[in-house]
Amino acid sequence: MGERSSEVSGPVEWTPRTRLGRMVLEGKISSLEEIFANGMKISEPEIVNVLVPNLEEEVLHISIVQRQTDAGERSRFKAIVAVGNKDGYLGIGAGKATQVRTAIEKAARDARLNITIIRRGCGSWECGCGQPHSLPFKVTGKCGSVRVEILPGPRGLGLVAGEIAKVILRLAGVKDCWTRSYGSTRTVPSFTYAVFDALKKTYEVVTPLDWAR
Repeated sequence: MGERSSEVSGPVEWTPRTRLGRMVLEGKISSLEEIFANGMKISEPEIVNVLVPNLEEEVLHISIVQRQTDAGERSRFKAIVAVGNKDGYLGIGAGKATQVRTAIEKAARDARLNITIIRRGCGSWECGCGQPHSLPFKVTGKCGSVRVEILPGPRGLGLVAGEIAKVILRLAGVKDCWTRSYGSTRTVPSFTYAVFDALKKTYEVVTPLDWAR
């Protein structure tokens, strides 16, 4: 967990394979918000590298996956990677390969394709400062048997969460919150995606302020 952290800059040379990629390269689309608002799907990780050049990566988990074949037992590595800019963008991805490095690279690519916007705010009744240091409201996420609740916290509280959840929340730009988890929380993949599922709902839920805009 947290084995690697790096900043990834935009590619020097990139030939887009999709219409969206060409629009980004030509400057016709300049933000992820425009992509999501138009219901477009990101199919190339380079799109994210161009639009969010200050992404950081964190390896959350590496495990060995074994499978019995006619030729004998075959082992592969599975990696789970989180990417974020600590300012409202977050993605989680998984990758499998016979080499650890390749598995991490595949997971980092997958994380970029799954990137989303995390809405932040000050939803704590104890604070009310109006700054985007926490979440605007309580959210709940699920994956498998794991359920995670993330509650807004007052400024200065910090992240009251386990180590993996802390890494994910920091990459998303959340500084203060409480978390509660239920189920088989030691199952890292399920717990990771449950946290991600909860955070995605901050952008999916429509609030009265959205209708006022």
